[in-house]
Amino acid sequence: MATIPSTYESSRDRFRASLASFLDLWPAARLTSLPLADDPALTIDVISAEAIRTRQKRLILTTGLHGIEGYVGAGILQLFTKEFLPRLAPETTGVTVVHPINPYGMKHRQRVNKNNVDLNRNFDSDFQSLQSINPHYESLASLLNPARPLKSPLYEKLAFLWNVAKALPQGVSRIRETTLMGQYRVQNGVYFGGFEPQAETLILQDLFRASIAGYAQVVALDIHTGYGPRGQMTLVNPSSETRTASETAARFNVPRVAGTNPEEFYTIHGDMTDFVRALVMSPKIQSYVGAFEFGTYGDSLWQAIHSLRTTALENCLRGFGGNDTARAWLAREYDALFVPTEEKWWDKAQADARVAF
Repeated sequence: MATIPSTYESSRDRFRASLASFLDLWPAARLTSLPLADDPALTIDVISAEAIRTRQKRLILTTGLHGIEGYVGAGILQLFTKEFLPRLAPETTGVTVVHPINPYGMKHRQRVNKNNVDLNRNFDSDFQSLQSINPHYESLASLLNPARPLKSPLYEKLAFLWNVAKALPQGVSRIRETTLMGQYRVQNGVYFGGFEPQAETLILQDLFRASIAGYAQVVALDIHTGYGPRGQMTLVNPSSETRTASETAARFNVPRVAGTNPEEFYTIHGDMTDFVRALVMSPKIQSYVGAFEFGTYGDSLWQAIHSLRTTALENCLRGFGGNDTARAWLAREYDALFVPTEEKWWDKAQADARVAF
């Protein structure tokens, strides 16, 4: 049975050991460990195997784009390796598996990398133009980016609700979109997309280009946690996907699909799946690119506020610190948002992953 690892190092060791399962099917499969330039102890590990005879189909699986989400993602990769890898046809199928895209974030149990960049807002090329998007972001500064040390949990809960109440005249939809789409001006703010491509982004862009070369069919899936109804996986289409959510659900026989748009999910700039989708948009390639999102807190308005509070206060804690009580409380909140510990939740996540795979 697949399990969720407890540390980045144990997860990496397990992933590297899984190379043996690939070698049983692809004798030339290889493991590549790509160290971060400023911290060689942290690596992006890639297992890749080319189709043995004819390059027909390519499967790409990635996780840890948002570092802490890589723990559940690593468990899902283990499930895939045990249960689904043997079903593939090595003669005509190539595989690329990445763990994790953001090793710094996974190691330190945070979504962003060392530079506070949300890597899933960083896969774009025109950062100059991106600085003008999301014009309302600064108007929500007191809600999204409180610039002070954290106090007691009760104080923080009440203060956050007060800031939500002050922001409500802007409308729930605007608050949601402004928060989540990404921003490119406030370096220490939440959902910062960066001023330039990050090292992790450049590594993955090169890897995607190399992986799809010569293949006629490509499926690329990225694994996330946090969004959606609690205990339910959502298959998320990139904004450039031409199929609607209902068409995708019918095509792949999965119960819940959302498109990256304000009506079904939310707008994202610099999204990784959009980058991959652009690479495979060719008449010569059949493809599907998407993401698995395993819901944790839930999707009610109150749960959305809870999620936003956890995200904003975690960012505040890294920037301004806080007392020990607040630190311990927020660590529990943040883990619950991205790495739930309940056995029932994990059993359902695995069941949903099996359906989708």
